[in-house]
Amino acid sequence: MGSKNKLRRFKENETFDNVIQPTREEVVSNAFEYKGKWREKFFKNDNSLVLELGCGKGEYSVNLAKAYPNKNFIGIDIKGARFWRGAKTSIEENILNVGFLRSQIELIDFLFDENEVDEIWITFPDPQIKYKRTKHRLTNPDFLQKYKKVLRPEGVIHLKTDSEFMHGYTLGLLSGMEEIIEYSNHDVYNNHGAPEEVTSIQTFYEKQYLEKGKSITYIRFRFR
Repeated sequence: MGSKNKLRRFKENETFDNVIQPTREEVVSNAFEYKGKWREKFFKNDNSLVLELGCGKGEYSVNLAKAYPNKNFIGIDIKGARFWRGAKTSIEENILNVGFLRSQIELIDFLFDENEVDEIWITFPDPQIKYKRTKHRLTNPDFLQKYKKVLRPEGVIHLKTDSEFMHGYTLGLLSGMEEIIEYSNHDVYNNHGAPEEVTSIQTFYEKQYLEKGKSITYIRFRFR
């Protein structure tokens, strides 16, 4: 993507009512106005709150919002030029139950209050295979503790990925921590029983992975 195109998208994001772009200083100083008040101040309803972490173009957030109009969805990514597409589509199609938040995912416990979130989707994250990159994996123990803090009791996490490494790493970690693995599938399109929202929504990159013959894996889990 050219720099001019990125700048245009950044500028356009600033005009979108469904995009929130706090500064890091605002967030870590606990001055972020939406923390604990997403339903009240942003969505203006009392519906359940679902996050997509590393939302990219926002395809999953937008399509989940279409499928579940009685839930609120927030796509989170630091790359605003990417989620611009999802934000713009939502405005064009008048999808009111989805928003986008430009921030680092490691700040999630500053962005949301304890027990404020009902579900988390992690879709096609970078597996960060090298050992020295372990701290950046979105299912490492530090991230899991942050998710546990903001999730309500019985809240669930969905991990959908093309990386067998990420799938196996997360399963092993969850088993060792004795968390509750509700469902696991290492090839959702060739095994029966995968939830509809896992197979009915495909991102741009997921379609490319499938064309190359890669398996798509999925785990649904929650904390004890």
